[in-house]
Amino acid sequence: MPERLAVLVREVGPRDGLQNSRAIMPTEAKLRWIAAMAEAGLREIDVASFVPSAAMPQMADAAELVRAVRQSHPSVHAVALAPNLRGAQNAAAAGAQTLVIPVSASEAHSRSNVRRSRAEQVEAFRGITAWARSLDGAAPRIEAGISTAFGCSLQGVVPEDEVVALAAELAEAGADVIALADTLGYANPAKVRRLVRAVRGVVGAERFGNLHLHDTMGTGLANVLAALEEGVRGFDAALGGLGGCPFAPGSVGNINTEDLVYLLESEGFDTGIDLAALIAAREPLRAGLPDEPLSGRVAAAGIPRTFQPAHHAAA
Repeated sequence: MPERLAVLVREVGPRDGLQNSRAIMPTEAKLRWIAAMAEAGLREIDVASFVPSAAMPQMADAAELVRAVRQSHPSVHAVALAPNLRGAQNAAAAGAQTLVIPVSASEAHSRSNVRRSRAEQVEAFRGITAWARSLDGAAPRIEAGISTAFGCSLQGVVPEDEVVALAAELAEAGADVIALADTLGYANPAKVRRLVRAVRGVVGAERFGNLHLHDTMGTGLANVLAALEEGVRGFDAALGGLGGCPFAPGSVGNINTEDLVYLLESEGFDTGIDLAALIAAREPLRAGLPDEPLSGRVAAAGIPRTFQPAHHAAA
């Protein structure tokens, strides 16, 4: 029997997807949407950002959401983003199991996104890892999310050697996991191969986390294939292709979760996700955000009769 290779798909719609939405999705609607995605088999969901509600009112219910997800969906690994120590402490208190701490490779984006220089944010990251170590066995996993790793609309080119050096610095600072984010969607397959290979080389394969891709230039799924060839086994995506960074002009939606799952399963990678149920989870999303446009080729065309999930193909 052929070996079934597993790939983790982390759904980031409730956090990354909603932070850029024009309307505010009610808490109960978010919970119905998350429940549908959990039912479809998503094992990790990025639930919310722990930021001041005045800056991002879409995330005002962050603590309530994380607590509800932990209580209602014990099989789901709850992820939250926190840009500083206070946010990290609040997220951990609510029950988040992984904290994503954004550290921008672009100096300009760092100042726009977290109001700190890159060096200042690295020092803030050190403070967060020191606090997490003080919790001993109760500590959440601390993930360094290197944003604008493939380019920035504010700065332009972000030198690859600076990204690699930043990854090494974050590893030394105590990151459990280091992830690369194509915040603007500027990556291409060749650059993905180079940067993934270089960063894995300095942080180690065991600490290399997900690849976070946006589809601004239409290269998102091509970049997934390139990353798979380099051994990446985790990807962020958003249902309906929602998303974009409000502090990075030109950033549009994440790669589409439905299309990603279709691609991965077709290529023989087991995601553990029921594609039909995942597409059905667009309905509670549409009900909660009726004016937000959703993308997705598979949802528009329907699942073809030729589709074979990885676990069926391996049987």
